[in-house]
Amino acid sequence: MKRIALMLVLMAGLSTSFAESRYVTDQFKITMRSGESATHKIIRMLPSGYQLELLGSNRDSGYSRVRAKDGTTGFVLTRQLMNIPSARDRLQIAEAKLDELQQEPGRLTSKLTSLQQEHQNLTTEHEKLQQQKQETDLELRNLQRTASNAVRISNERNELRKQVVALTQQTEELKQENRELKNDSAQHWFLIGAGVICGGILLGLILPKLRINRRKSSWGSL
Repeated sequence: MKRIALMLVLMAGLSTSFAESRYVTDQFKITMRSGESATHKIIRMLPSGYQLELLGSNRDSGYSRVRAKDGTTGFVLTRQLMNIPSARDRLQIAEAKLDELQQEPGRLTSKLTSLQQEHQNLTTEHEKLQQQKQETDLELRNLQRTASNAVRISNERNELRKQVVALTQQTEELKQENRELKNDSAQHWFLIGAGVICGGILLGLILPKLRINRRKSSWGSL
């Protein structure tokens, strides 16, 4: 019953091709002849279910002109042709289709498992990429902070260098002033010493005269 139902379904669903086709009837073999009678030469034997292209039919002779798949043309009895493939061929096609449909759930299950595994792999890869991104962002922030500190340190270093130059200049100026003060002090003490010496000399010259004058004045009073 199952096979019969499949045959009926296939018979109802089959459609014709652009070129009208005919099939050898459910006999073992039929003859293709060179003319439209049993006296004409047999060109070849055609097995059951063999597909032929119908080129024309003659109701009077009961023969149809057909072309084989290899291009050979000849004549066969019209009654030995069918509009659809043989029941045996249709049954084989139906069984093959049934087997394919029965295997389809397994293939779908396998494909689903593969897709789930691929999704899991992609999810894991995404998580790794997210982790790498976070680490990269952290490194970038550290680099930015370091770069900012480096700029600040460089600015501070430049400022300190300017201060050192200014202090060095001030130190040199103070040293120069100190030297000048020492020179001035030395000159001052030199002048004082010279004054003292001169004063001593003057006193040395003046005091004797004062003594002599005092003596003379004292003698005069006597």
